[in-house]
Amino acid sequence: MCTTCGCGKGEVKIEGQEHGDWHRHEDGTVHSHPHAQGAEHTHDHGGEQLHIHRHADGTVHSHSHAHAGERAHDHGHDQLHYGLGPAGAHAPGMSQERMVRIEQDILGKNNEYAHLNRQAFAERGIFAVNLVSSPGSGKTTLLCRTIQALKGRVSVSVIEGDQQTAHDADRIRATGAPAVQINTGKGCHLDAHMVGHAVERLAPPDDSVLMIENVGNLVCPSSFDLGEAHKVVILAVTEGEDKPLKYPDMFAAADVMLLNKTDLLPYLGFNVPLCIEYARRINPGIRVILTSAITGEGFGEWLDWITAGAKAAGARKSQTVEALKRRITELESRLAALSGRP
Repeated sequence: MCTTCGCGKGEVKIEGQEHGDWHRHEDGTVHSHPHAQGAEHTHDHGGEQLHIHRHADGTVHSHSHAHAGERAHDHGHDQLHYGLGPAGAHAPGMSQERMVRIEQDILGKNNEYAHLNRQAFAERGIFAVNLVSSPGSGKTTLLCRTIQALKGRVSVSVIEGDQQTAHDADRIRATGAPAVQINTGKGCHLDAHMVGHAVERLAPPDDSVLMIENVGNLVCPSSFDLGEAHKVVILAVTEGEDKPLKYPDMFAAADVMLLNKTDLLPYLGFNVPLCIEYARRINPGIRVILTSAITGEGFGEWLDWITAGAKAAGARKSQTVEALKRRITELESRLAALSGRP
């Protein structure tokens, strides 16, 4: 269970995988070890269930007994703040201490998978980027233009994350780039385990770029490391310049912010300098690039950033390989010297 929103009961499906034998791990995750190539699996993040009741007027609440430490803080002016406890979140019927333990368990296991992903990317010189945003920011359109612009410069593969459909993966494949769709069902984010399975199926080439388009959500993806080199947050000018203040964890976790759909600025009252100021108030080191997939604004800087990252990943791979070769030579020399002893 995601302790921020309680998601995780939906079945995760990765395109093209076969059914196999299902296994439940100690951390509560469930996945299959298939008889055929691939690994269809579900992720049941475990944890406690919240029982939700929807009223005729559309309001929703849960039936539960509150534990100590779960009370909302009222700061006046009709403001209820549920994010001040140790868990930084609120789930009716669950104590802050229990939420913290669940989150630590989930993120700890996720980080183990992320470490394995990152290690595999480094060994193969793959530059992995995690694209995050709210729905409708223009991620897929921007990504399609990016792939087309990078043709002849670097190979790009894509992992697409959505709750349902393969529409975005189909759009990516129409550009000629390989893509695998992950459907998270009721889940609101990708995790490192899902990405690891998708990478196995996608098989991106060495010395290439892997773009991971996360589920549209500015909350939960900020907490889940996928093994990427960078998170890139995409904010459309149609969304409002105060998004960095409203969703600070995401902007704090990102290294780059693409301020997208700038072709619409003449028709909006969006304050670009104020938005950048808000973003840097949260994350002083964040790099900001103004982009438009329609006019191509900002694409020169954006593409240069990607190719520089890919080049650096390739250089680190070469250094790692050379260091490994030197170590092997050293060990072989020591073994030869030892074997020559009387």
